Amino acid sequence: MPVTFPENPPTPKQFWCELAWVGGEIKTKVLIEVAAGRISSVTCGVKPRPQDAEKLTGLTIPGLANVHSHAFHRALRGRTQVESGTFWTWRERMYAAAAHLDPDSYRELATAVFAEMALAGVTAVGEFHYLHHSPKGGLYQDPNAMGHALTQAAQAAGIRITLLDTCYLAGGFDTELNDVQRRFSDGDAARWADRVEALRKAYAGSDMVRVGAAVHSVRAVPVDQLPPVVAFAAENEMPLHVHLSEQRAENDACLARHHKTPTELLHAVGALGPRTTAVHATHLSQMDIDLLGTSATAVCMCPTTERDLADGIGPAHAAHLAGSPVNLGSDSHAMIDLFEEARAVELDERLRTERRGHWLASELLQAATESGHASLGWPAAGRLEAGALADFTTIALDTVRLAGVQPAHAAESVIFAATAADVRHVVVAGRFTVRDHQHALVSDVPGRLAASIGAIFK
Repeated sequence: MPVTFPENPPTPKQFWCELAWVGGEIKTKVLIEVAAGRISSVTCGVKPRPQDAEKLTGLTIPGLANVHSHAFHRALRGRTQVESGTFWTWRERMYAAAAHLDPDSYRELATAVFAEMALAGVTAVGEFHYLHHSPKGGLYQDPNAMGHALTQAAQAAGIRITLLDTCYLAGGFDTELNDVQRRFSDGDAARWADRVEALRKAYAGSDMVRVGAAVHSVRAVPVDQLPPVVAFAAENEMPLHVHLSEQRAENDACLARHHKTPTELLHAVGALGPRTTAVHATHLSQMDIDLLGTSATAVCMCPTTERDLADGIGPAHAAHLAGSPVNLGSDSHAMIDLFEEARAVELDERLRTERRGHWLASELLQAATESGHASLGWPAAGRLEAGALADFTTIALDTVRLAGVQPAHAAESVIFAATAADVRHVVVAGRFTVRDHQHALVSDVPGRLAASIGAIFK
């Protein structure tokens, strides 16, 4: 069931950017030429604007990559703020929402969620997907019906997707699955791999979909089942993502059961490396940080979720210095705003250390663009250069938040003051997905969100 974007125009298309972030620097009057969905050339200082070129007013940057998403969590926004509790009590509310979804309702919800992402400047999403089977755990006629619903939703919303199909086999260390979790499981890693192989083949020819692998967590995949997942991802050169040390309780349980931290356990089974991304990585020892860094394992920070769930502040800068590329995700979608995720990486570190200036704005932009796309298996995206995928986002600089910005500090202003509401245009594969703050493919995104979320809780 391959997913493809509508065919690109047979003739090259031109976009003239008032300002653009090119090669890590702000350039003016930048002409981007596009052919067959890729950038064919980037020329700075072009004036006047060519008559046929689309004018992109504001600052144009490579498209944003939302590396970690659970689309159905969007339905919980606000609903879990009426009580206190912990991550574990929040999880029960999340399970209750998951129990109501089938392929049709999930496609509707995910289309609206991905459209919200597009409006926020996102051009590629990593969907950490484990709602595989029916609510009672039985297989759909097509065992990948839920995965197809997500790829179809991304197509409808006009963004790229890496479907990170997740192995989820246990309710915890030496703990059986509960009734809700049964739908997450294929029984063992071999059957998981067989199902994912069908997905991989279905999208092998797609230029809008990648299929990746994920280990939900070391508590949800028994240690003897980890090597087959790692081997399958390696054999097929797939991205491999894993929730890592999000909660202290996970670390404590892993140490009690295996006498290793979750990071050490993953290292022991060969799961770390440059195709692997550790999500959250909140509670790490120095040894953990060194293992991730020396193996070039990426770290995905999701600050708006980590603070919403009271997880803690992860050692993003220490991981970066140790050699781990850092990228960003909106995870539970407490909000969908990659600018907020980016600045939170710096601002949370300031709160922790009582010192400013850990990250340059250019480094945070790279985390939100090039590093994120690399983590999702899109190495040709995330840069404004010839040969790159023609995916880019334009931020309006004439809003109340950004009015008065000068080119010399445009990157800093965007990282530390912009919001999703400032996204003016989004181009994916050389076509507008968002134009003048309006989604070009999905009408009434708020209405679609309200309807699909209302259907879950009716």
